[in-house]
Amino acid sequence: MVSQKVLKQKDLYLILHNIRSAHNVGAIFRTADATGVKKIFLTGYTPTPLDKLGKPRGDIAKTALGSQNEVVWEGFNDLTKLLCEMRKKKIEIIALEQSPDSIDYKKKILMAPGALLVGNEVRGLSARTLSKVDSIIEIPMKGKKESLNVSVACGVALFRLLDS
Repeated sequence: MVSQKVLKQKDLYLILHNIRSAHNVGAIFRTADATGVKKIFLTGYTPTPLDKLGKPRGDIAKTALGSQNEVVWEGFNDLTKLLCEMRKKKIEIIALEQSPDSIDYKKKILMAPGALLVGNEVRGLSARTLSKVDSIIEIPMKGKKESLNVSVACGVALFRLLDS
């Protein structure tokens, strides 16, 4: 008989800011579903599962494999306004970014509720955006490459935060 470990559920939101690849967005939806993310906010020019006419986007659906229909999501144009609204609701905002101010992601303990903010695949999150978060976490790299794919890094961070 196989036993399943029951994870304690924490309210964790996800903010995807200026993610350009629909395939990354789809992959993140799958991970969000697997980890029990409460809601995904798609900000800036991050593509949403529905196009401007309200039709499903095949490029997101290809990697999301239906999870885009399971995880609650909202398109939100103004990241600053969203962060202010979350702060008013006492939601801890955690950015995933390489920064002189970042801490090792393994040392971060999520004080629920929280929101994980991830940014553009190439440029990441701006210094201005980072100044508006409660903490910045980073996944240390041991190889020659400087970073992971945004969907992979997001998955690593989500599972760690929800297990903390």
